[in-house]
Amino acid sequence: MSLPALLATGATPTPAPSETTAPGVATLQDAQQSATKAASWVEQNWSTWLAIGLRVVLILVIAAVLRVAVRRAITKLIDRMNRTVQAVDGTALGGLLVNAERRRQRSQAIGSVLRSVASFVIMGTAALMVLSTFQIDLAPLLASAGVAGVAIGFGARNLVTDFLSGVFMILEDQYGVGDTIDAGVASGEVIEVGLRVTKLRGDGGEIWYVRNGEVKRIGNLSQGWATAGVDVTVRASEDLDRVRATLDAVAEQMSKEEPWNERLWGPIEVLGLDSVLLDSMVVRVSAKTMPGKAVAVERELRWRIKRAFDEANIRIVGGLPTVPEDELPADPTATMAAPSAYSNSASPQTETASAILPPRPAAK
Repeated sequence: MSLPALLATGATPTPAPSETTAPGVATLQDAQQSATKAASWVEQNWSTWLAIGLRVVLILVIAAVLRVAVRRAITKLIDRMNRTVQAVDGTALGGLLVNAERRRQRSQAIGSVLRSVASFVIMGTAALMVLSTFQIDLAPLLASAGVAGVAIGFGARNLVTDFLSGVFMILEDQYGVGDTIDAGVASGEVIEVGLRVTKLRGDGGEIWYVRNGEVKRIGNLSQGWATAGVDVTVRASEDLDRVRATLDAVAEQMSKEEPWNERLWGPIEVLGLDSVLLDSMVVRVSAKTMPGKAVAVERELRWRIKRAFDEANIRIVGGLPTVPEDELPADPTATMAAPSAYSNSASPQTETASAILPPRPAAK
């Protein structure tokens, strides 16, 4: 408003702060006003801040307590499994089950997986609740996470398949470290079991890295018991009673000697004739052994059977049909004399032995 207008209305003009107040005093008044506004804003919103802070602290405390409780429950469950295995170990039933060390490794692996999954779920849920407390819209975040999950699922589907297969292999106790397995793509002794890859050591010392997702079937040769089977082929003219008696003597002697008495989990049985041919017959011998010891028992059994049959004058045959020595056909050239050098008229021997003829008279 102009000065003439103010005079006409009778109002007294108020001087500007710059005209009547020093710059330092004006700055102090601005600071006081700003502080007053900030204090009033804090006074109006401190209850909201306090509520948000208390809510965040409560969420974190509940998540931490729940995580500790779940992890302790999983640990107690694993300890109970180990105690059950130790109670069974050393009994007749425990001999047919997996050893305690194997079960301990399996329970530790299961416990580690369960604890990791529980921690991820609890802390992930707590983080989402904290973000929602600050009134952050989670819809774009969840949508982005869903799209990223789908993309990762398509791009790394083999990795996901291997991981899930490894988890189920461990949970179902299909095999463990020290087992001899046939995984189809490779076979050998298991030296490491992972969630993605299983390491096998082959018979020649090579190490196979087998992806868990590629394993379609598994043959575990180290669980339960194994069967050692030996086929003995003898002549068809042998006395069966004498053959059975010799095999029974070998089986009884082997069952009493160490270390075969521990590796044999059942008596060595002569099952009888497996097949009968014109010139031979096959006798089947079988025994139940410790897991993974069937090959060693079969080799020792063959060794002992061969020695016993040699002492009893029982011939083991196989391969091409055998013909008795007294029935061998005679050699047609055995009675023929060697060809003579004199049979050839051009040979030096014939020319030397021939008569010397008188010279012929010359023709007239």
